[in-house]
Amino acid sequence: MSTYDKIAWLPLCGGLTGVGLVLSYIAMRRRGLGAGLRGAAWSLLPLAAYLTGAIQMFWKMGIAIGDFAKGFVFSPEVWAGIAVAAVAAVLFIVSGPMRRRRVKPGQDKQAVGTKTATAGGRELTPRTAPVATTASAGTPAKARRGKNAADDDDDLGDVEDILRRHGIT
Repeated sequence: MSTYDKIAWLPLCGGLTGVGLVLSYIAMRRRGLGAGLRGAAWSLLPLAAYLTGAIQMFWKMGIAIGDFAKGFVFSPEVWAGIAVAAVAAVLFIVSGPMRRRRVKPGQDKQAVGTKTATAGGRELTPRTAPVATTASAGTPAKARRGKNAADDDDDLGDVEDILRRHGIT
């Protein structure tokens, strides 16, 4: 006889439902009909679980999860697998930025972001200069003075110009 069979489920579920309905009535008197109806809905679930056989299913699921956890915690093989998975995750995380920064020998760092592509027989290059919509956009980046001169020398200068034009600082 299993432990499940030793528990009197009908009185337990019926008692939980009865206590819940009493508390739902009190909630209805204090907080209104909506709170009382919601409490009654929750209160009927233990009895419904018993009548549909879901209690036994939940019991078996709990036993299976407990057995899995017991085997999981005390197994050196499982912990070795977790360690290998952790190393793999670290390698994925570290390799991401390294793949983006790859520079071929003889190629300077600024040319990395300006790869060319072909479409229909003609060569396409990414736009590196900002769209000329402001008065300062027509002047070369080296000729600008002040705060903007240092910003335009790095790779993010174009992005900063676009954000500045849209009022985002």
